[in-house]
Amino acid sequence: MNAARTLATTGRVLTQVRHDPRTVALLLLVPSLLIGLIAWIFTDTSVFATIGPAMIALFPFIVMFLITSISTLRERRSGTLERLLSMPLGKGDFLLGYGLAFGLIGVVQTAIAVSFAVWVCGLEISGPLGLLFAVAIADALLGTALGLLASAFARSEFQVVQFMPAFVFPQILLGGIFLPRDQLPAVLEAISDWLPLSFAIDALNAVAADSEDLGYVLTKLGVILAWVVGAIAVGSITLRRRTR
Repeated sequence: MNAARTLATTGRVLTQVRHDPRTVALLLLVPSLLIGLIAWIFTDTSVFATIGPAMIALFPFIVMFLITSISTLRERRSGTLERLLSMPLGKGDFLLGYGLAFGLIGVVQTAIAVSFAVWVCGLEISGPLGLLFAVAIADALLGTALGLLASAFARSEFQVVQFMPAFVFPQILLGGIFLPRDQLPAVLEAISDWLPLSFAIDALNAVAADSEDLGYVLTKLGVILAWVVGAIAVGSITLRRRTR
């Protein structure tokens, strides 16, 4: 991989996104609006205080997965990727450039979502707020990396949406949002232990409640980042030049 080519790809993607106001609004505002809707639904109850940290993990993850996977797939379907790879640009440069671009967007998105949840919706955070930001950003990067991985296998935008039940829904159901993971049936708990979103939800819940030490949270954060690196690496190996 070449740093200059990777950064050039990052700049091109950011320029494209900047000229699409609807995509910018979807990326930056929708997660916060959904968090606000959840908080509004559970007004005058303690439910939002319980599930709020998980919502910070869930909505940015889903949005980054969808936007990243569809955007990358369009590069292949339009023939742009084939033209780019005919020049001195490797698959790793392409995917890492996309990952950096959407990762930077994910940082801004997460800052808005966490700030909105804490200072507007009143989500109480007992642990360090900076650590909460770090885990939430890693979660957004996870959605980006898995979106890049899904785009490497999909042949159409419709297939990308079909990957949602395979990549995202099991993580939502088994991540501890609806039921604490230690109360799941043994087999499902074992499966959830290998799902990356589970680590993000566990870490965010631990920071919000200040219920675990720093080592616990950093371990979860390390696993999330390992998934990010692994997804981008596998995606660079399996990415096809063009979808026919």
